[in-house]
This record gives sequence, structure tokens and C-alpha cells, in this order.
Amino acid sequence: ELRFKLIPQIKEFIHSGKLIIGICNGFQILVKSGLLPGNRDFKQEVSLVINDSAKFEDRWVYLSRTAKGKRQKCVWAKDLPEVIYLPVAHGEGKFITENKAVLKRLKKNRQVVFQYCKKDGRLSGYPDNPNGSVEDIAGICDNTGRVLGLMPHPERHVSFFQYPRQDPDINRKYGDGFLIFKSGVDYIKSHF
Repeated sequence: ELRFKLIPQIKEFIHSGKLIIGICNGFQILVKSGLLPGNRDFKQEVSLVINDSAKFEDRWVYLSRTAKGKRQKCVWAKDLPEVIYLPVAHGEGKFITENKAVLKRLKKNRQVVFQYCKKDGRLSGYPDNPNGSVEDIAGICDNTGRVLGLMPHPERHVSFFQYPRQDPDINRKYGDGFLIFKSGVDYIKSHF
């Protein structure tokens, strides 16, 4: 319905410089509708399928911000630390691409925003990657950097009080998820 009934309005919304975020099921909608990774025809090129573990994964994971040392393309990830900690809760979160050319284009265009990793930022397989996503991909953006989709839940870690561990290295008021939403708000404040 999104693609067939609302596409003119959605195109106008995106072209006007506004932001879209899709979290978990919202990410699934963005990829099924073709809004992510985004192409002229809104053709679906990626999907989120059943986890390799064949079970619902509900826990906390580390995410590496992929633009280390480079200007971040995705406005939602601007000024984030290189590694953040967020919860996941999904049974169908394995990110796959239609073919290797799509994956290559996503990487070349800096559309891969987050990858599952270890605490130190090194990429890793299961259980650090809770679903078996290709190249540990946890989130992508469109080519404008304003449409973000990710499987982990930033809305479940906006307050430090939601942090599940006692960690002496953490001394801040807000959770890592808050920083994602703050980046979006900062973008809106500076552009509208």
C-alpha cells in the first residue's frame, strides 16, 4: 500500500529534505516498499528474513558506526560514538541483498550505517550478529542519508536508566538511542 497508494507523497516528503526512520518492523516496511536502499523505481533490492538461529533474538548488542574517520552520510548517525549499545528483539532481522552488486553499491555509496560487532568494534558472527545479516549489517540509509532503517531499537535506550549493565566507563545522562534521535532533531533544527 505504501508503494502503490502513497508514493507521490512519500517522494515529495523525501525530496523536501525531511527525515524518515524505520525501526525493526519499520525497517522491514522500508525495504519491502523499496524506500530502502532507494532507487528511482522503488524496486525492492534487499530484505529482512528469518534469523539464522531460527528463533526470536531478544537481547542487547553492540553496533559499529561504519563511517569511522569519514564524514558520516547518514544524518541520524552524525556525531555518534564509533560503537553503541542497543537492544534487539526480532525473529526476522537477517539483512540480505538481491545480489552482490546491490551490496557493493551500498558500501560504495556509504549507505551501510551500522554493523553488529563486539564491544571493541570488531565485526563478528553469532551471537554478536544476532540474525546472520550479510556483512553484519544492522542498519542502512538511502542515498540522501535522510532515510534510515535499522533492526536494533534506539527508542529502548534513550535514558541511561535503561542501560542493563553496571559499567564504570559509562557516565552520561542519556542512552545511545537518544543520540540517534538527537541527531535527527539537530538536523531538523538546522534545516527547517
